Amino acid sequence: MKVRSGRRTRDIPALWYEPRKVVFIDQRLLPATFRLYEARSLRQLAFAIKEMVVRGAPAIGAAAAFGMALAQETGADLGKAAELIRGTRPTAYDLFYGVECMLKAASEGKDLREASRAYAEDIVGQCHRIGIHGARLIQSGNGVLTHCNAGALATIDWGTALAPIRVAHNAGKKLFVFVDETRPRLQGARLTSWELQNEGIPHAVIADNAAGHFMARHEVDLCIVGADRIAVSGDFANKIGTYEKAVLAKENGIPFYVAAPASTFDRRTRDGRGIPIEERSENEVHLVGRTRVTPRGAMAWNPAFDVTPARYVTAFMTEKGLLPPARIRDEL
Repeated sequence: MKVRSGRRTRDIPALWYEPRKVVFIDQRLLPATFRLYEARSLRQLAFAIKEMVVRGAPAIGAAAAFGMALAQETGADLGKAAELIRGTRPTAYDLFYGVECMLKAASEGKDLREASRAYAEDIVGQCHRIGIHGARLIQSGNGVLTHCNAGALATIDWGTALAPIRVAHNAGKKLFVFVDETRPRLQGARLTSWELQNEGIPHAVIADNAAGHFMARHEVDLCIVGADRIAVSGDFANKIGTYEKAVLAKENGIPFYVAAPASTFDRRTRDGRGIPIEERSENEVHLVGRTRVTPRGAMAWNPAFDVTPARYVTAFMTEKGLLPPARIRDEL
C-alpha cells in the first residue's frame, strides 16, 4: 500500500509481525494522523481488533494469526489465547479461520511466527489475484461504486473490492470510483478515499443515501464490495448499508460483485440466518468525531453489519476467478 507523507511515498503493509510484537497502522486516526500501534501482549492485540485499530476481515484474520504467534513466542497458553481472540469480533469469519489455521500449525509442531507470516503472505497473493480477475470486468470510462473500506488497510495489501480497481488503474484504464461515506464510522470517507488519493485514483466521496441518485443517472456501471462472512447459500454479511446498495443495484440493472478470498467463505453456515451480527456501541452513532449529533437521552441501535441475500449478487470475485452464488456449494 502506498503511503504519502509530504513529498515522500513509501510502501507499507497494514500490519506485520516483529519479535514479540504485532505492529498495525492505527486506522482509528486516519486520515488526519498516520501512526503505528504496537501490540506487545495478547490483551493489547485483542484491543486492537475489538476497537478497530485494525479492521477488515482478511486483516483481522492476519491479526488473529499473528496473535497466536505472539502467544506462542511469549509462552502463553494457546487455548486461552484462541478463546480471547475469538471473543473480539463475532461476524468476521477470517478471525476464526486465522485462529484455526494457527492451532493446526501448532499441533504439527510448527513455529507460529513463520506460519503466521506465511498466512499473511497468502492473503496478499490471493487479493492480488482477485484484482487480476476482477479488473477484467472494468472498462475504461466505468464508474465503480464501493461501500466501506475493502482496500489494503482491510487486507494487508491490495484489498478485495479495491484490488480490481487498483489493477485496472495500473493497466491504464480510465475509471471513477464512487466512495460511500459509510456511516457511522465513515470507513469509506476516511479510509477508502485516503487509499485512492494516495494512489491517484479518481474518486468522490458520496453520502450513503446518494448512491441511488447516481445509479438512476446511469453514472454507476458496477458495484464491488467486500465481505466479512459468506454462507454456503451465497448470502453474505458486510458493513451495514451493503444490503441497501445491492437492492438499488438490482433495481437499476447494475452488476453487483462481492470480492473475497477463500478464508471469508464459512463452510459451516448454511445461509444468512446463521451469520452472527455484531452490535457495537451507541456512541458510534451518537458521535461524529467528538461532536454529539443526537439529542441527549436518545436511543441508538448500531448493528455493524447487515446480510445481503445471494439473489442480489451477480458473482463473487475470488482468487480462483468469478464464482456465481449457485456454485458456492460445489466449489467449497
